Amino acid sequence: MTRAKAGDPGRLWVVAESQSGGRGRNGRVWSSPPGNLYASLLLIDPAPPRRAPELGFVAGVALASALRGLLLDDQRLAIKWPNDILHDGAKLAGILLEAASLPDGRFACVAGIGVNCSAHPDVALYEATNLAAVSSRPISAELVFEHLSAAMAKWIDLWACGDGFETVRAKWLSLAFGIGEKIRVVRRDQSIEGVFKTIDPSGRLIVAQEPGDVAVDAGDVFSLARSDSAAAAGQSCAPPRRISGAYSDQMDPS
Repeated sequence: MTRAKAGDPGRLWVVAESQSGGRGRNGRVWSSPPGNLYASLLLIDPAPPRRAPELGFVAGVALASALRGLLLDDQRLAIKWPNDILHDGAKLAGILLEAASLPDGRFACVAGIGVNCSAHPDVALYEATNLAAVSSRPISAELVFEHLSAAMAKWIDLWACGDGFETVRAKWLSLAFGIGEKIRVVRRDQSIEGVFKTIDPSGRLIVAQEPGDVAVDAGDVFSLARSDSAAAAGQSCAPPRRISGAYSDQMDPS
């Protein structure tokens, strides 16, 4: 954002070997030891501000496509709503988008991307993994960045053309984790249970319930499928596993 305010025209990647102040959603700490990929992409006026949240799905599709290519099309790699990357249900990468209106009238968006290449943190909220643990060959942060930057350029250009978000949405759904599974969405004032059905044309999570579907634009999502399977097998059930974050608050309007 400092570069943007200084007049940078955008399409600028900033990559770090490690970070001393890495952070995730809602100010959560993001562990950033050497060996992993920490990359941020600055975009200037990529689209009208009202469409800025779509960039989270663009980035998610680009990152998932790049990682699937590196993992030889491993079908266990998937996107969790809205844009984190999982491998066999464990978090492999995360994306945080922030946006700002600049004093000169331009609109800036930064997509911060972290990929666990050689290590992953032990966290209480969810399972995590890294590329070294799931790949049969070494995959360096430099190689991940090479594939990511190419995929991001491709998907940003596709998104910017015509009905680009529908193309992105279709690809996102083909890579999505948990479609058709029972989930619980915890919001500030309520908890919703149902089946993860799809995302709508604006990227909201659609939960199938009786008597009708519910559209969710923000909330913490928990998978109920594993606990149901464990109960059916007569096993003790672990707490539902958190698989998602929020869509509407991924952009910082400040």
